[in-house]
Amino acid sequence: MDTRIVATAVAVLSTAALLALVAGGGAAADPTLVRVKLFGGLSNLPIFAGQAKGFFARQGLRVEIEQTPDSDVLRKGLAEGAFEIAAAGVDNALAMVGTAGADAVIVMGGDSAMNSLIVQPHITSIAELRGQQFIVDAPNTAYALVAKKILAQNGLVAGRDYTITPTGGTIRRFQLMREHREYAGSMLNPPSSLIAEKLGFRNLGSAVKLIGPYQGTGAFVMRRWAQANSDTLERYIRGYVEALRFIQAPANRADVTAFIAERYKLPADIAAKSYETAIDPADGFTPDARLNVEGLRNVLALRAEIERGGAKVEPAEKYYDLTYYQRAVAALGR
Repeated sequence: MDTRIVATAVAVLSTAALLALVAGGGAAADPTLVRVKLFGGLSNLPIFAGQAKGFFARQGLRVEIEQTPDSDVLRKGLAEGAFEIAAAGVDNALAMVGTAGADAVIVMGGDSAMNSLIVQPHITSIAELRGQQFIVDAPNTAYALVAKKILAQNGLVAGRDYTITPTGGTIRRFQLMREHREYAGSMLNPPSSLIAEKLGFRNLGSAVKLIGPYQGTGAFVMRRWAQANSDTLERYIRGYVEALRFIQAPANRADVTAFIAERYKLPADIAAKSYETAIDPADGFTPDARLNVEGLRNVLALRAEIERGGAKVEPAEKYYDLTYYQRAVAALGR
């Protein structure tokens, strides 16, 4: 073939490719920004790994995270559009819908929240929390309700037998328990719970073992944003699930443990225990971040019993939409 014809064809193709890139607005070069609000703790590991290992970047996303001081700030910010995705206890989504009338929707599961009932070293049983202060994030959502249920099963009623004191997120509560002996107990998750045990605080049991299946941390968004940005949401879910698969793969144990130590600034022994908690079938991450519907029903039952005076339990289906998740995971394949 004439070399001049080949050269001309290559030039035409190169020009066409360039024009296509320009026409597409440079999408390949400009990743979509997704802002995620979260609490501190091991539940964020797939998000951190997704950022550091490039799983989100491969989906064309730039994920920015910000830690929330408490649930009130989280819920208000999501409703007002200060960020796109909340990665936190899904009970916050239930509160947004049921209490504030906000159209939030759960789009993905995650884990049980890996919470344990942690108490001061001098307390040896749940019964000894009588007359004490129990610190929580917000008194009417998520793990505060778990604590109230656990203590109620042991004959202790909030406000009558002990005091509920709202102080902020997990890291803040752990800090306060270290500084103030009068803060007798709290629900803490790793790595704070593991560090607490190493320092002599007592673990009186995991939430899952004490009250049964529980849907803790998940992803929830405003429904109108999901409908208008379904492609972005599905790409986020794909990046998250790929990162989670990386974490849970046995071949990556050493790499993930080292990453936990580096990202959370932990000594080797706590990092190793954090990894074991993360992959635990009962307390750790759910494979592919599937929503634990039975666990969500338990969350709703707790709200009905404790916050609504024994009202009828609402159907879980009212609060989640898994169509985005299902499309995202289907696109990933196995």
